[in-house]
Amino acid sequence: MNEEAFSDPARERQIFVGRVLLASLLMLAFTAILIARYFDLQINQHQDFVTQSDNNRVHMRPNPPARGVIYDRNGEMLADNQSVSNLTIIRERSNDLEKLIENIGTLVPLSESDVTRFYKRLKRRRPFEQTPIKFNLSEEEQAILAVNEHRLDGVKVSARLSRFYPKRDLFAHVVGYVGRINEREISLIDPIQYSGTDSIGKVGLEKFYENSLLGSVGSEHVETNARGRVMRVLNKVDPDSGSDLVLHVDSNLQQIAFDAFAGERGALVAMDVKTGGVLAMVSAPSYDANLFVSGISQKNYSELLNSADNPMFNRAIQGQYPPGSTVKPLFGLIALDNKTVSPSTRIEDPGFFFMEGIERPWRDHNSERGGHGKGVDLAKAIIESCDVFFYKMGIKTGINILSSNSSAFGLGAKTGIDLPGEAIGIMPSRTWKKENRNSSWFNGDTINMSIGQGFMLSTPLQLAVMTARIASKGKIIEPRLVKSVGGIDLVPAKTKQVKEIDPKYWDYIHDSMKGVVHSARGTATSINRGLTYTMAGKTGTAQVVSISADEDYDKSKLNKRQWDHALFIAFAPFDDPQIAVGLIVENGEHGSSAAAPIARSVIDAYLQTKSKISSIPNDALKGLNVYANQ
Repeated sequence: MNEEAFSDPARERQIFVGRVLLASLLMLAFTAILIARYFDLQINQHQDFVTQSDNNRVHMRPNPPARGVIYDRNGEMLADNQSVSNLTIIRERSNDLEKLIENIGTLVPLSESDVTRFYKRLKRRRPFEQTPIKFNLSEEEQAILAVNEHRLDGVKVSARLSRFYPKRDLFAHVVGYVGRINEREISLIDPIQYSGTDSIGKVGLEKFYENSLLGSVGSEHVETNARGRVMRVLNKVDPDSGSDLVLHVDSNLQQIAFDAFAGERGALVAMDVKTGGVLAMVSAPSYDANLFVSGISQKNYSELLNSADNPMFNRAIQGQYPPGSTVKPLFGLIALDNKTVSPSTRIEDPGFFFMEGIERPWRDHNSERGGHGKGVDLAKAIIESCDVFFYKMGIKTGINILSSNSSAFGLGAKTGIDLPGEAIGIMPSRTWKKENRNSSWFNGDTINMSIGQGFMLSTPLQLAVMTARIASKGKIIEPRLVKSVGGIDLVPAKTKQVKEIDPKYWDYIHDSMKGVVHSARGTATSINRGLTYTMAGKTGTAQVVSISADEDYDKSKLNKRQWDHALFIAFAPFDDPQIAVGLIVENGEHGSSAAAPIARSVIDAYLQTKSKISSIPNDALKGLNVYANQ
């Protein structure tokens, strides 16, 4: 039966037809699946694949803006942009990054810090973004890389604008510098706005005006080949350059002030009494700001950081010093206004002062010569810097009045200058001592403060502001470094009056300060020789180390860094004040010999320049301030 079954033609035909049909159905099913898949790929996912294909050959890259340039008041460039060639790597174009970096190192020198910083930058870069590994390539290095480009996938020598400071150390504390964006900063900035930009303002005006100087990023879509080489630019959006800054500062005046310190440590601030514009701001010693632009070496940074002279410290706005006798004109004015002394008040100065119940004497600076004698009034106390008069006046006036009235003149408060990092200083009070020293205020504290010692601390900028407000007879003048941004002049704050003070008291204090420089017994009379104008000023000396009451100050027994600080404030011309100066020479000992000559050199230069400009016909002045409106 089995043989018959297998030899049945009808049965065999039936089996064959069934197999053919099954095979046909399977083929149709597979064909349908293929067609469906093809349809999905070609129709449904067409745009996705087109996009992926474009992403492989078309890339968007940022077009960073040129950073705004900074000029002084005369159009001299203080911060510029220079084209430099940097070595960059596109990570996505390299199959073996470590090997690539090793190969680069055989062609051009790569330090360990170069590689370390590269990997840090790599973590925060966008896809297909060029990441720099070496900056400021020499022409020889560029040539070597160009010859070996064929075996360096993803490597590119790109031209970038880099910050340059032509004045080097002269404006480091004012202009500041830009540096590479660090990990903390990357979390605070807009990644889109900073795309294609490696630097950000770190200190000084570069930091304070970062938003104005930065500009707006542009972009361009480029088509590349398989090796990443740009074949053509498809479209482009130009960036907007940052705004230029024009300062009130005069480079020539800045140089004169800087040179006048002649290797000494200290700071000077010169202000325009009329506008509050800062004419010069010096902190000595200084440093070359260019060192930080591309990343400072560890060696150079350690030298700056570990220097005993602390060149990176901006003494003008951050240095806090006892103001010494420079505050005597202000305290005298406050006492006159509050009727605790009068122009007719006179005391006897034997060279020391005893407070009831205390055996320790407070001595005058010339106690060895028997003090200033009888008939010492406020004017003589300012001119000859009589401490005993101010001891008695301070006790009579009281800490509450002295402290509350001083802040309006810029002491113990930020001035609001357009620089980051300004110190507040200390104008002590009963409340301040309780909060900071957990102690009550004593009359001895008032005595010390009455001559600018004790807890009292001020910055050179605050002294300049105080002097400008005294010179203007109470106008609240706010210091500003920047005159215009992007060609638009900054509108100064509306001038207000400190308080209503009797004009005769202002005249009295001004005359007393004039006597400091021009009277026979003035403490700064040594600088009046050859003066062609009248100057008002006040010398000051600030103790660095405490000397007991029964000891004499003997510098021969002290290290130079323990010598007294020398201070001086001044304004001129007397009849129409235009410039106010506050300065300190660290460990300079005497304000009359160390600080006052520096102030005179600055004021001389400024008034001579003003005189020359004023003698030029108006028509000839056209174009002198060309940068102010750009």
